[in-house]
Amino acid sequence: MTQFDTFVVFAEMRTGSNFLEANLNALDGVTCHGEAFNLNFISYPSRKRTFEMSLEDRDANPEGLLHRIAAADGMNGFRYFSDHDPRVFDAIVKNRHCAKIVLTRNPAESYVSYKIAKATKQWKLNDVKRRREDTIVFDPDQFEAHITRLQGFQVKLLNALQVTGQSAFYVDYEDLQNVDVMNGLAAYLGVPSRLKALDDTFKKQNPASLADKVENFEEMEAALARADRFNLTRTPNFEPRRGPSVPGYIAAPVSPLMYLPIRGGPIDAVSDWLAGLDDVDVDDLLRKFTQNSLKHWKADHPGHRTFTVVRHPVARAHAVFCDRILNSGEGGFTDIRAVLRQHFKLPIPARYPDAKYGTADHKTAFLAFLKFLKANLANQTAIRVDPHWATQAQTVEGFAEFASPDLILREDALEESLAIAAAQVGLTTMPQVADVTDTNAEMLDEIYDETVEATVADVYQRDYVTFGFGPYKG
Repeated sequence: MTQFDTFVVFAEMRTGSNFLEANLNALDGVTCHGEAFNLNFISYPSRKRTFEMSLEDRDANPEGLLHRIAAADGMNGFRYFSDHDPRVFDAIVKNRHCAKIVLTRNPAESYVSYKIAKATKQWKLNDVKRRREDTIVFDPDQFEAHITRLQGFQVKLLNALQVTGQSAFYVDYEDLQNVDVMNGLAAYLGVPSRLKALDDTFKKQNPASLADKVENFEEMEAALARADRFNLTRTPNFEPRRGPSVPGYIAAPVSPLMYLPIRGGPIDAVSDWLAGLDDVDVDDLLRKFTQNSLKHWKADHPGHRTFTVVRHPVARAHAVFCDRILNSGEGGFTDIRAVLRQHFKLPIPARYPDAKYGTADHKTAFLAFLKFLKANLANQTAIRVDPHWATQAQTVEGFAEFASPDLILREDALEESLAIAAAQVGLTTMPQVADVTDTNAEMLDEIYDETVEATVADVYQRDYVTFGFGPYKG
């Protein structure tokens, strides 16, 4: 057996990782150094340094911290979540001397627990007298995104272990209350110390049943019953594998047309057109496909066509900046926004709209965001490469893992392009395309110049070459 000299706990928020860490730290010679690669802090919110490395030091040299953890006396490790610095993932997994511990929890439980913790602002509980209680409203789409994110990371992890010929020690949330399992973990790590009892400093924050914690529990039950998944809590068997982002595909309920959206593009406008094609509401469009249900749809719609729509890189980068980063409300990436403001000094207001934020400020902030994108797409930042700003060329390649789209249309010629798609499936009439497909276009027109064009072209050169884009014309 390989001798381990370090370890990692792969987990997520609200899976019991704090409790697991407390029990690991109770073993002689074992130290878990918290969330060492969290984007917002190093190990713990109140800590400034880990192994003499600051947050800035770690971001500049993440593998340097890995080496220091492994080289320290005793058995040292850390907790790693799917939204932690992605640059160290490969180094962690490929290190055969690093023990892999995978902690999972029923996704429904972790989802509800997260929403309650966020509402009450209580993330740990040491004294039951200080318990804060609340109920939450189940959001099916939000839960779907939660599941998809968990699956994507766990499948990535499982595959990485498979191709390197390694195995992990799997622990479920319920196993954390079993001292024998914890001692089995100690044996797996190869340390002689054993626990006589479990740590008693942490208290279960939300001991009530899901029915008591979820206001619309019947809706939650119905949504879970419709989900095409089995054995949600057992990570090694998560299905289906979704590299091509199949759950995001959108199909007309009658016409044999399917839209493969690229995040950051004119998704609302195309969805409205697709609904108008069959004279239905947007909510009646077919969504949330699995690879299996997508195969059935294709079989049931002979002569079908699939298409995607690419947007000019300038317009797309600007739309993503406005909708996901500048926006401090619903739909905005609040966590990434905070990191960009704090660590990348992105000059945007704490809350937007802000009367003091003018056109010149907007241009400065957008150019600063593009600077971040250049580093991010080169894998030089700790922040994930999000689908909203990944290159469109890479997204289309992802579609091809399952099946390439029949047509790649362009937003600047959307009406005539959609007419071609409709004609190919035998339709002779179609609804009008919305006059405005980019709601941020006016703001872009106010700041666009040669500097903006050149900066975007430098970041998204691959998209310019792949799809033949010229300068943005507004």
